[in-house]
Amino acid sequence: MYIRFVIRSKDKDSGRRQGLFQAFSELEQANILEEKELNEWNEIYNWFRKNLNKPRKFSTSSKPHSKNVAISWFKDLAKEHIKKMYELRQIFENNGITVDVLRTTRPGYIVYEDKYQVAAEPFSDTPT
Repeated sequence: MYIRFVIRSKDKDSGRRQGLFQAFSELEQANILEEKELNEWNEIYNWFRKNLNKPRKFSTSSKPHSKNVAISWFKDLAKEHIKKMYELRQIFENNGITVDVLRTTRPGYIVYEDKYQVAAEPFSDTPT
């Protein structure tokens, strides 16, 4: 099983709903976060920087300027990562932004994989 946390806004690159890391900059720019929430975000974000690799590839294309259409999913064994995402979800929802938790066994064509995550170009029936 693969798990993804998304808001309703679309990502300009993938055309799919934004994940929380992409969406956070918009939340921050709205200037509505309390200092406590910013501190929580920074703590969680720094944890991810230390404990999750950034995918090296977001497309099946080998062309150098191909559009990044793959989206990231956590593997269900990434328990600590998923717990941290629920903490981030709370920051969004405290500010009136709904976060949906998507689950699938078919994330799409996998273009990157490590112990905790995959980046995949979604199939037509993949929830995004």
